Amino acid sequence: MTVTTAISTVQRAVVTVIRAEQTLEGGGFPVRRPFPTRQLLELDPFLLLDEMGPVEWAPGAALGAPDHPHRGFETVTYLLAGKMQHRDSQGHAGLLGPGDVQWMTAGAGVVHSELPEPDFKQQGGVMHGVQLWVNLPARDKMMAPRYQDIPAARIPEVRSDDGLVRVRVIAGEALARAAVIDTRIPIQYLHYTLQPGGSVEQAVPVAHNAMVYVLSGLVQLGDAATPVRSGELAHLGAGDVLRLRVPATATIAADLLLLSAAPLHEPVARYGPFVMNTDGEIEQAIKDYQAGRMGRITA
Repeated sequence: MTVTTAISTVQRAVVTVIRAEQTLEGGGFPVRRPFPTRQLLELDPFLLLDEMGPVEWAPGAALGAPDHPHRGFETVTYLLAGKMQHRDSQGHAGLLGPGDVQWMTAGAGVVHSELPEPDFKQQGGVMHGVQLWVNLPARDKMMAPRYQDIPAARIPEVRSDDGLVRVRVIAGEALARAAVIDTRIPIQYLHYTLQPGGSVEQAVPVAHNAMVYVLSGLVQLGDAATPVRSGELAHLGAGDVLRLRVPATATIAADLLLLSAAPLHEPVARYGPFVMNTDGEIEQAIKDYQAGRMGRITA
């Protein structure tokens, strides 16, 4: 059965497929990173995509990202397995479990930490998640920081009538359900799971840059049924709809993220955890951080 969420006018095709690179992040935890790399620096307004793990930590061994600053963009953390603890320089603290999302708008600047929850660290287990960086328009780069901590139970989840397609709507809309998260610019962030034989057409705004990242399995995209596999990112061309399908002969489901957003078309100056529009603004961000004007984590 094919689930259709839009009248197909122009199918998006795969422009290129990029294989994620293996690297270490934070305190030394492994990630798969499709960008920024030599293959793809950014896809306006998306700045970075990291798949954290999956890694099985022995008791006491789990690592995270100790105190570090951000300014000028948003970090979106989506946890698939494990437990993470968040603290920041404005006194916020929270816990992320499987299926939870934290959408942090760093704005003018915040220092925060993302570490394994103490009981999880002591006991060990599987940690798996995704972090996405989204650029902020110039008008919002110095806004007050804000957090949207969305537990798994509040994220809309929809299944097709035949049960072969499931989508979690983190941002945007799919299968007639809208997300609960508010975004500064128009964004789609959809977590699709397609069982063998599953197929769906998803509307993608024509003005958006779009991509698909496959967490596991294999999905075929567009009219050409271009195969994209686990750890690969497909950069999509122009159009207003995307067909996703998994062959009936597949032995496992495909787990994937469909990401799209309206590009900002603004200059980007970036240095580590700071993303602004000019080099002068980057220099000021460094000075502000060094002077403690972004605060410090005290608890």
